[in-house]
Amino acid sequence: MQQPSRKVEREFGVPFAGEILPADQWVQTALKQMPADGPLIWSELFGRSAPVILDLGCGNGRFLIGSAWSRRDCDHLGVDTLPVVIRYARKRANQRGLRNLRFAVLGARELLERWVVPASVAEIHVYHPQPYYEASQMHRRLITPEFLMLVHRSLQPGGLFVIQTDHPGYWKYIRQVVPLFFDFHERIGRWPDAPKGRTRREIVALRRGLPIFRGHGTAKRDLGVEEAQRLAESLPPPTFDADRRIRDLDRLA
Repeated sequence: MQQPSRKVEREFGVPFAGEILPADQWVQTALKQMPADGPLIWSELFGRSAPVILDLGCGNGRFLIGSAWSRRDCDHLGVDTLPVVIRYARKRANQRGLRNLRFAVLGARELLERWVVPASVAEIHVYHPQPYYEASQMHRRLITPEFLMLVHRSLQPGGLFVIQTDHPGYWKYIRQVVPLFFDFHERIGRWPDAPKGRTRREIVALRRGLPIFRGHGTAKRDLGVEEAQRLAESLPPPTFDADRRIRDLDRLA
C-alpha cells in the first residue's frame, strides 16, 4: 500500500521541522490568558511533569517547533510581543499536533518576572534580541543585568541558557555580563541540529554572509538570589552603539 506523501513546509528553502498532519490530528497551542493571581504551574499547563524549555522572543517558532518535534519528553513555551509572528507559530505547531508546545503574545521579561516559578525551568533560549538602534530606544533592549538575574532565578540549578546574535556590539556586551551569572562558553561553528539556521533570522543572516555569535552556559550554582540581585544592580546597562548597517536585515527577518 502506498504511503501518503509528507506535507513539508520550507522557508527560504530550509524545511520546517515536522510535517503537517491530517486536520483531525491538529491541536491548539495558544496560551491566550495568563493566570490572574499566581504563577504558571507547568504540570497544569501541559498535563504532566516534564522538563520545561522557554524561547523568549520566539518569532515564528522555528526553533521551538523543531525542539518540540524532536524532544517529545520536554514541554515548551514560546513568547513574543508581535501577535503576527505568534499566529504563524501557533498555526504551524497546531498542524503538527504538538501537545508539548504553547505560544503566547507576551514580553520576555514580563513572563519571567510575573509568571515563572523560580528554579522551575530547564532551558531558556534567546535568539537575536532586538538591538534598537536609536538612543531613545536603548532602554527597550532585552539583555540587561536585571534580565539575566531573572533568567538565572528561573532556571533550575545548572539549567541551560542559550543566546545568539549577529550584532557585534550586542555580543561584546553579552560577553561582558553573561559570564557573571552563568558558566558561559562561546560556540564556534553552527548548531549541529540546524546547520542552516535555528531561526528565520539566522537563515537570512547566514545567506548575507553576516557573522553569527553563539553562546551557552549553565546557571552558576553558587550565586544566590540576593547576591544575583546585588550583582545586577552594580552592572552597566546595554548602551552600546548598534550597527545600523544591518537594520534592513531586521525588517526582513
